[in-house]
Order: sequence, then structure tokens, then C-alpha cells
Amino acid sequence: MSTYDAIIVGSGINSLVCAGVLAKRGKKVLVLEREGVLGGCIRTEALTAPGYLHDTMSTAHPLFVTGPGYAELKDGLHANGLDYCNNGTPTGVLLPDGRFLIMGRDRAANIAGMNALAPGDGDAYAEGMGFVEQNAELIFSLLGNELWSSSVGKMMLGRVWKQGAHETLAFFGPAMQSCRAWLETQFKDELVRALLAPWVLHTGLGPESPMSALMARVIAFTLEGVGLPLVKGGNARTVDAFRALIEGAGGHFETGADVAEVLVDGKKTRGVRISDGRVFEARQVICNVTPTQLYGRLLKQDDAPAPLRRQATEYRYGKGNMQIHLALSEPPQWADPQLREVIYLHLTPGMDGVSRAVNEAERGLLPAEGTVCVCQPCAVDPSRAPEGGWIMWIQLPECPRSIRGDARGEIEATADGKWSADIAERYADRAIERIAAHVPNLKASIIGRKVISPADLERMNMNLVGGDPYSGECAIDQYLFWRPVRGVKDHSTPIKGLYHIGASTHPGPGLSGASGFHVANALAKR
Repeated sequence: MSTYDAIIVGSGINSLVCAGVLAKRGKKVLVLEREGVLGGCIRTEALTAPGYLHDTMSTAHPLFVTGPGYAELKDGLHANGLDYCNNGTPTGVLLPDGRFLIMGRDRAANIAGMNALAPGDGDAYAEGMGFVEQNAELIFSLLGNELWSSSVGKMMLGRVWKQGAHETLAFFGPAMQSCRAWLETQFKDELVRALLAPWVLHTGLGPESPMSALMARVIAFTLEGVGLPLVKGGNARTVDAFRALIEGAGGHFETGADVAEVLVDGKKTRGVRISDGRVFEARQVICNVTPTQLYGRLLKQDDAPAPLRRQATEYRYGKGNMQIHLALSEPPQWADPQLREVIYLHLTPGMDGVSRAVNEAERGLLPAEGTVCVCQPCAVDPSRAPEGGWIMWIQLPECPRSIRGDARGEIEATADGKWSADIAERYADRAIERIAAHVPNLKASIIGRKVISPADLERMNMNLVGGDPYSGECAIDQYLFWRPVRGVKDHSTPIKGLYHIGASTHPGPGLSGASGFHVANALAKR
């Protein structure tokens, strides 16, 4: 039996940030990971061919480099090998007819480019960025801090004092607006709409979701500010840097350590028991898991109130995700050479296409023409491939968790609705064909391919239920004050000393590490 100040269950970005902050501030920390490799959704592997390194799941770090965990730990992380690559063209969109639009990090250029497509569109974009700037304190306090904290309460009271209740409440009208409403009322050109609409998918929303307009604005604002930083040599270097930093401060890691139970005496935690029978004791236990796992698996039935356990069973998961990794013998010959410099390029028929694909996936159908997100790491990090080679990180963000059919009528679902290897490969073929229509040398240059279905994602990380990369639907009733469930506040639980972090908790998914930071900050004040 070993004793620690804090035990952290799971080793994703929130766990690493939490452990890093606690260890830096003098706490004895143990991180337990059930898989054989640390990092949660952070992995870099030679999935396709020798010399080609692929970020298996997550890749870009815009949320992390703007988060509080990075602000505190960046010097130690960079001293232990973390290094970023970036450029001035973070994103773009490519329509089926070959028209494209690239968004850079220069706002004036973005405004001019949009106005050139449709007079007034660039001005509407500038107004949208201005909305974020004018409300930055409120927006980023709500999206990044503990919502039930005194600091957020004081901020809200201060805003009411300065602007009045009416002006303060006026913010929430446009903030709750759907992305479709914003784009249709403010922008005329379909290419501009198509550029912005797919980004809401990266927040677990769709164009019709409440609050998706705000998220689209915030993402565009962030992309302009920091771009899409990728980790030089692969995202797993992030884990290496965290591990060196944490172990250097006296922290410990164990892989292959499946936590079977959080141990509770009365209403206070005393540690955990892992599946091989070993017990580790700690004053605090911090679980980076879904509500389903925490209240349905790790805690005994009597340790949590029945209403809370019921809320956990009713917690909903979102659309599945698919990853496709390609190793190419040469760079892609896009119709326009500029496209090769775009880090995240979305292939979509437009805003309506995004909306249709979301609807099809939510109804259990393989979308006929889903959004294809192509990340090109070699545009900023040639070390990911042998000299002259290239890799593509491809994400299909609109996949059904359980398959009822195919919107195109070509792929037959299994009787149980499960993803099979054959279905995954055939659906991946559909995406590759769409990319190849714009890249004449694509098929001939593919020397390796790896398809990871939603079912595969869940097998790799049990938090990704049904392949949902956001560990829970991000609809407004499961977001902000109501994430993870309405029966708890922030990252607390009914058990003293037990805390809940991760994508299922506020502020939600993404590689920010914010929930891990806030819990660590509360447990170990500077």
C-alpha cells in the first residue's frame, strides 16, 4: 500500500496538467493509466510505413497554448523538449467545384478577402471578431474558469454595475445564436459561410446548435491569434515533456493500471483499488473519466446519491469520429499550391452540407457527403515523414456511433449496428475519393493507410464512448453550468476529496487542460 497527496485516474491532457501543477507546487502525485501508453488522446505512432509519424487521435494545440496550465508550466515543458511548429495559414475550405478560401492570421487580409467575394462579408467578419474582443472578459471567464467561483461572480456583478442588467443580458442573445443564424443573416457568400461553418464540429456542435455562433467566432478569433500550433516530432512529445517535468518534481506514473474502485470511508475518499488488487491511498483522488464511469463503475452504489447516479446514466454522448492516416511518397498536388500550406483544410459542399451530414450521423446514417478535415503536419513539420514524403491526418467528424444505414445507399449496416473493419474501410474510401478529386497524384502516392473507426477509438480510450471524441454531447443542457451533470458544481463530487476532471466536465473538450489546472490550483494554492 502506497500513500500520496493526490492520485489522478487517467493520463490525458487534463491529468497531465493537473499532475504537473501539483508536482511543481510540492505535492506527491501518482498518475494511473489503464492503457499501456500514457496520454489519453495524445499519441504519436508509426501507423502506416517506416519513418512516417502520425498523431493517432488529437493533434493541434491552440487551446493548450492559450490556457492557464501552459502559462504556468511552459518553461518546464520546453526545457524538457516540447517545441511547436506553426505558420500563417491555419485553415481553409475547399468546395466540390474547386473554389477555395484560406483564412490566415492577418485580420486585415481576411477582411479584404471576404469583402472581395461579397461586399460587406469582410465587415461582418470584423464585427464578429469585435464582438469577441468587446466581450472577452465575459466570454473567456465563462468558457475557461470555474463557473461557481467567486471570481466569475464578481466579474458578472462588475459588468452589471458598469453596463446595467439590460446590457449585460443583451450579450446572451447573440451568444446563444446558432451558427446558421449568424452566417445566414450576416454573410452573403457561400464560400465564406463554408469556411466558418465546419469549425463548430470541432466543438461537438452543429450549425443549428444553440451557442454555435459564439463558438465559431471564438475559434476564428483564436486561429487568428495563435494559429494551429503542432508539436514538432509529434504530439506524443507533449507527454514526454510532461512526464519528465512531473517525475523531476517527484511524481510517479503507472501504465496498465486499471482503477476498479474509488475507496470511500463514510463520505471521504481514501484512495483507489486497481484491478490487480493493489491499493493506493491519497487525501485526494482526481478522476479523468466520464460521469458514466465515475458514478456507474468506480463508486459503489451507496457512495453517491440516487438522483446523481440517475443523471449520470442519462448523460448523452455525441457523434462518433473517424481518423484516417495516409503516408504519401510525395507532397499532394492540390489544384492550387497555396492549399498545401493550409494546416486544417475542410472539404465540404458548404454550410448546408455540414448541417445535412450532422443530421444524418445523428440519425444513425453514414453521411452521403460528410465533412472531411485534412490536416497537413508536414506543411510545418517535415520531420513527420522521410525526406520528400508527406502525411495526411484526416478526420471525419460526422459519424454515427451505431449504424442504421447509409445515406447514399451503398454500404450495408451490420445487424447489430456495430462498426466493422469492412464498413470503416469502405467509408474511408468515400473520403479518399473526394480528396483525390482535387489531388491528382494522391492515389498513386499512397504507400500506407490506417483507418481508425469510432469503435476503434473507444477501444483505445474508454472515455470516447461510441467514438465520441468529446466525451459527451456538448448541447447547451450538458454544457457550462450543467456539465458534467446538473447535480454537481464545477469539478466537485458528493465525496470529500474526490474530484472530476476531463472533457466530460467544464469547460468541455479540447486540449486545453483547463479542468485539470483548476482542480490542481484549488488543491495546491501558489
